Amino acid sequence: MSKTKMKNVISLVAVTAIFTTSASWAQMDGEKMQMQGGSAPEDARDPHAYSDGYTLTEGPYAQQGPRQLKLADEHAFLSVLGDRLEYSEDSGNTTFDLLARYGTTYDSLVVKAEGDTNGGQLEESQTDLLWSHAISVFFDTQLGVRLDQYSEGSDRQWLAAGIQGLAPYWFELDATAYLGDDGRTALNIQAEYELLLTQKLILQPRAELNLYGKDDPNNGLGSGLSTASIGLRLRYEINRQFAPYVGVEWSDAYGGTADYRQAAGQDINDTQLVAGLRFWF
Repeated sequence: MSKTKMKNVISLVAVTAIFTTSASWAQMDGEKMQMQGGSAPEDARDPHAYSDGYTLTEGPYAQQGPRQLKLADEHAFLSVLGDRLEYSEDSGNTTFDLLARYGTTYDSLVVKAEGDTNGGQLEESQTDLLWSHAISVFFDTQLGVRLDQYSEGSDRQWLAAGIQGLAPYWFELDATAYLGDDGRTALNIQAEYELLLTQKLILQPRAELNLYGKDDPNNGLGSGLSTASIGLRLRYEINRQFAPYVGVEWSDAYGGTADYRQAAGQDINDTQLVAGLRFWF
């Protein structure tokens, strides 16, 4: 089998896996099947019975004034995840993929930023500013805007609406739809999975699809399925917050995007070896 055919097969498998996972989640939700959580049965033990009815605000042990004890989901927290900060020797590009979140368990402000630099210059970037709200134990809905920046091309602005969370079988799923000016539409779907080879050595498959509703010649993007990529990254967690990794990424362009790239003398498909760092705090 040729390398091109093999990459197309890999991309097709990635697409099938993503939509199969989404369908499984929808089916399980429809059947009221949950991995945990849900409503307690009618004959469940009263969670307040052990305290003889005493609560944080009533009874001889309640403190006067404002309530002193607060649960974790009542506090606002800040977290930053660098999912990908990597360099490719083949292209000379440095790729970043960052996620920042501030808020409570149920509502938070989310900033997603990803892009590529070359020679210290930012070539392109995509930044999502989103308000995230939990709709279940495992999924959040997100609403906001996306800002695209290109060193060569036309910058774009979009309205964004999506869903992010943990799908059945422990797939991290992130799907967002976009509406831009002049009737432009777009859809981005990302899926990740973590396979623990040991407690510190982790293999992470990752797939991403980009689709557009109409051609964008200024930025070399065609309508329909535009690009697909699938990668494998092997990281070693020195600790949970600091993990270097190495990996390989295959990417392909389709339809009008492939035509634009051919006309510009660019490759339609690409294979890159990468080395990077994953971190969070």
